[in-house]
Amino acid sequence: MLPLSLLGDPVLHSPCEDVTEFGAELALLVEDMFATMYAAEGVGLAANQVGRPLRVFVYDCPDDEDRRHVGHVVNPRLVEADGMVLRGPEGCLSLPGLEAGTERYDHAVVEGVTADGRPVRVHGTGWFARCLQHECDHLDGGLYVDRVTGWRQRRVMRQAARASWRR
Repeated sequence: MLPLSLLGDPVLHSPCEDVTEFGAELALLVEDMFATMYAAEGVGLAANQVGRPLRVFVYDCPDDEDRRHVGHVVNPRLVEADGMVLRGPEGCLSLPGLEAGTERYDHAVVEGVTADGRPVRVHGTGWFARCLQHECDHLDGGLYVDRVTGWRQRRVMRQAARASWRR
């Protein structure tokens, strides 16, 4: 299991670099990211959340019909985010134990490649679409709390300031 980067770590607030070298090291990173995500009981994990500023994320997330989606994307780009905008609870392994109502589209499409360089196109609806958008935000240097406004943002940031993991 890899150590998680937490709110305030600079690696979370900078855009990640494209992966240029494919091979055993990248495959091991993807494997370790899955292990870390499962150990932390998450549904998605971006490489910068484990201190690696690379455009890679893994996921094991259901959609709203309870269909399970498992995979990874290297050098992902969010190519579609559309449909209805829904506010729903969103949390993050880099802000453990916190969540806030966050607006996201209910449909998303991500394109990239697998760890062995094969093209991949991932479609998501509902909860899974939220996951895809969330992980792409990470790779662009953003967190869900950047999308939350008003009292919701103030509340989650106050909770984060008092969280035991911040000490």
